[in-house]
Amino acid sequence: MLMLAVLPVAWIALLAGVMLVSDAAPAALVVLPSDDLLNHLPEGVAILSATPVSVTLAARTPGLAAALYASGAWLVLPAGLAGCTPR
Repeated sequence: MLMLAVLPVAWIALLAGVMLVSDAAPAALVVLPSDDLLNHLPEGVAILSATPVSVTLAARTPGLAAALYASGAWLVLPAGLAGCTPR
């Protein structure tokens, strides 16, 4: 039973870690962004979409996740990946 609770947390941690060390994702999903983060986005970062609980951001420069964490984001996940669907 404990494994069922740990598995989603481990999966989210893995996604966040991959996002931090890789620029493979075309965009970043910030969960529960603060107003301060949105008002002080790093230069060159564009808002693709926003909801009350998340914002999807993109930038052409590498290191998007690190820049977002430095600006106050607490969880940055990859967004815009094609996954297993054919193009």
